[in-house]
Amino acid sequence: MLTKKNACLVFDDGEIMKGYGYGATGLSVAELCFNTAMFGYQEVISDPSYADQIILFTFPHIGNVGVNPDDNEAEKTFARGVITHLKPNTPSNWRKTDSLNNWLVQKNIIGLYGLDTRELTLRLRDKGVINVVICHQENCDFDYKKMIKLAKGWSGLEGLDLAIKVTCDETYNWKQGHWLSPGKYNNSKKNKKIIAIDFGIKKNILRSLSNLGCEIKVVPATTSFKEIIEYNPNGIFLSNGPGDPKATGKYIIPVLKEIIEKTELPIFGICLGHQILALALGGKTIKMKTGHHGANHPVQDLKTGKVEITSMNHGFTVDSMTLPENVNETHISLFDKSNCGIALKNKKVFSVQYHPEASPGPTDSLYLFKEFIDNLL
Repeated sequence: MLTKKNACLVFDDGEIMKGYGYGATGLSVAELCFNTAMFGYQEVISDPSYADQIILFTFPHIGNVGVNPDDNEAEKTFARGVITHLKPNTPSNWRKTDSLNNWLVQKNIIGLYGLDTRELTLRLRDKGVINVVICHQENCDFDYKKMIKLAKGWSGLEGLDLAIKVTCDETYNWKQGHWLSPGKYNNSKKNKKIIAIDFGIKKNILRSLSNLGCEIKVVPATTSFKEIIEYNPNGIFLSNGPGDPKATGKYIIPVLKEIIEKTELPIFGICLGHQILALALGGKTIKMKTGHHGANHPVQDLKTGKVEITSMNHGFTVDSMTLPENVNETHISLFDKSNCGIALKNKKVFSVQYHPEASPGPTDSLYLFKEFIDNLL
């Protein structure tokens, strides 16, 4: 039982909250955001969209089922820390291969528990996201002046291109379909070819596409129009990812504009891919107060009136008031009416702000992958 508080959270206004550490030791400066999912903590933490963020889990029981290789959404992790109300206990689940604590050590992610996570969540809800420093060191010798300076001096996510940090280094082919316990299977169907532009893509997005009979080539975010066209694809997928879409858009928007203007290729975007598509079509994006992070967000399809419960993870949003006349708003959040989907009127080009592959979350929106596949040339 720890007696000394060996971890702390330092705010950019100088406030200090002390707690207990687990996972990796060290210090990180990042944006603090809260996630309301009650399950799937491993998928959340391993999602590249959380690059340079510290995840505050509102659900108190995190770590109970341990971790396993199948639930990693990416090979590398980019989150800077996690905060939980309780210390992760000894896991109990037939799928586990390790504990959350050991996994965080391996991934060099700092864990902090023993804080009032409810109070922190309410503060973030009221004030918006906050730049903080998280620190865990066994000797409890904290340099608070240094940490306050780091928190105050960090620029935050606005204006930051993080896709370049998390994208793949080189093009690769993806063949794996949905895994079936206790093993996996490879998809042998190759009816259509998709180019997936990787801004921080999740594995279960690729599995969802592969499962529908597609040959998938994943390319780096900086891939040129010429390179994409030379692959002779039947469609283009724009992935999720972290950071400010306007910053990433500096090199990918010209490519997208060329694809839309010079070809009839269908396009489907998710999350950051949705935001970048909106920018390429003439819309604008804005930083949100708290963002949407969780596996329980209601979204309405404006065409059918149907409500879907979705998985979300974004801190920027498309400003629907700036969408040009040739772009329809297709979905909205029922929490705050923010934009959650668009479609180009005269082409098979559409995108959504939420995650139809879930992981974690409900599978209400899986049909969107089928819609994209049906659009393929």
